[in-house]
Amino acid sequence: MDIMKQTRDALISELKSIHPDLKPISTSIIVVADWVRLKCRYGCPGYGRHLCCPPYAPAPDETRKVLSEYRHALLARFEAEPDRSRLPGHTHHAMWDPVSRMHRAMYDLERRAFLCGCYRAFALGAMPCTLCETCVIEEKLDRNEAISELDALKCRHRDIMRPSMEACGIDVFKTLENAGYSPRVITDYSQKVELFGLLLLD
Repeated sequence: MDIMKQTRDALISELKSIHPDLKPISTSIIVVADWVRLKCRYGCPGYGRHLCCPPYAPAPDETRKVLSEYRHALLARFEAEPDRSRLPGHTHHAMWDPVSRMHRAMYDLERRAFLCGCYRAFALGAMPCTLCETCVIEEKLDRNEAISELDALKCRHRDIMRPSMEACGIDVFKTLENAGYSPRVITDYSQKVELFGLLLLD
């Protein structure tokens, strides 16, 4: 057996102590598409209101370049039940707590991989960040204050916060299909949801 594969298998076993539902994939099956950011820009109320979202997240061209430097990754699947007492005009608020747990778990996976010697490990989550009730960017927008690139330094969770896959231009549906999953469109905010994170390894 290849030594690198043995090392990777040991790493995955270690990471499963943090989150058991992990699937190894080749980064060659990750699809990046320019149209994805249009869905953020013209369909999501979170656009421009979270530091992990566009226009602050890496653009598709940058994502393509970064992915070209990796060969292996893990998809992390999370089953999430919406909070029916917070059912909103969109799913972000009803999924607040599960999304927050997913973001923290992805950070924990990245950190453990790093400490195990996978020093290039980098995590991506899903949906707008929920680590704060209101992002510092959203607070500035609500006060009609100008936004600058340096506002990213004011993030209260800079150590944990990571961009979502879709924010970076990753076609999550096609990537999941390539990995053997069967993603589906949620037609009602009260439906159970599967969230996915991506951990780039090496």
